[in-house]
Amino acid sequence: MTLTERRRGLGDNGCMSDFLPPIVRPRRLRTTPALRRMVTETSLEPRQLVLPLFVREGLDEPRPISSMPGVVQHTRSTLLKAVAEAAELGLGGVMLFGIPEEKDAEVSGAIDPAGILNLAITDVVAEVGDALTVMSDLCLDEFTDHGHCGVLTPDGKVDNDRTLAAYAEMARAQAHAGVDMVGPSGMMDGQVAVIRAALDAAEHTDVSILAYSAKYASAFYGPFREAVDSSLHGDRRTYQQDPGNAVEGVREALLDVAEGADLVMVKPALAYLD
Repeated sequence: MTLTERRRGLGDNGCMSDFLPPIVRPRRLRTTPALRRMVTETSLEPRQLVLPLFVREGLDEPRPISSMPGVVQHTRSTLLKAVAEAAELGLGGVMLFGIPEEKDAEVSGAIDPAGILNLAITDVVAEVGDALTVMSDLCLDEFTDHGHCGVLTPDGKVDNDRTLAAYAEMARAQAHAGVDMVGPSGMMDGQVAVIRAALDAAEHTDVSILAYSAKYASAFYGPFREAVDSSLHGDRRTYQQDPGNAVEGVREALLDVAEGADLVMVKPALAYLD
C-alpha cells in the first residue's frame, strides 16, 4: 500500500478502512524557502546580538588584542565609530568595558563620574541615542589592582558586603552617565537586590539589569582578561560557580529574578548552557 492509498483509507484489498490513521507529512512545511521561513520557530538576527566593546583610557589609537584577532581596545573616538557601525547593522546593543590608566584597591575609577567607563557611556549615548541599547559592565575587576571582582579584606578574601556597597555606587554613576542597562557580573550574593535598590533610590527606575546569574569559573575567560588588562593572580572560584553544578545555576537565576533582574545570563553559554 502506498502512502497515498493509506492516506485515502484504502486497505490492501482496495476497500475503505476506518482504522488507518491519516498520514502526517511534516515535510509539507519544508517545501519552499518561503514556507520554511514562515514557520521557522527560532532564528538568529542582528537585533538579538550584543557587541562587547573595550575602551581604554589614554590611548591615541586602537590597541589590538592578540588573543582575539580583529578585536581592539578602543580610544574614545574610535569607540564612537564602532557603535555607529553597530547601529547601522541593526544590532540589539553594545556592552561597554572600561580599562583605566590607574588601578587601585579602592576602585575609584569605577565610581568616578570622570572615569573612562562612565565617560564612554555618555559618549556612546550621545552618538547613537535610542538606536542601540547601551549596556555597561558593572564589576570591579577592570579597576582593581588585584584583579578580583570585589573589595578585599586584609587577609585577601573578597568582602561580599563591602563589594555590594561599591556596586551600588557604580550603578548610580553609570545610570547618571546615561546607561540603559547594567550588567552585574561579579557573582556577589545579593548584588541584584542592592543594585536595584540603589537605582530606584536615585530615581533611575528605567535602568534595567542584566544579571550574570550563572557565571561559571572557566578557562574560556582568558582572552577577555587580556582585553581588560586584568591584574588577576590566582582564580575566582570562591565566587564564580562550579561548572558541575547545574541545579545551583538555576537557583542563582531564580534568586536574581526575585531580586529584580530583568534579564539573566549563563556564561560562558556555548559550553555551559546545558
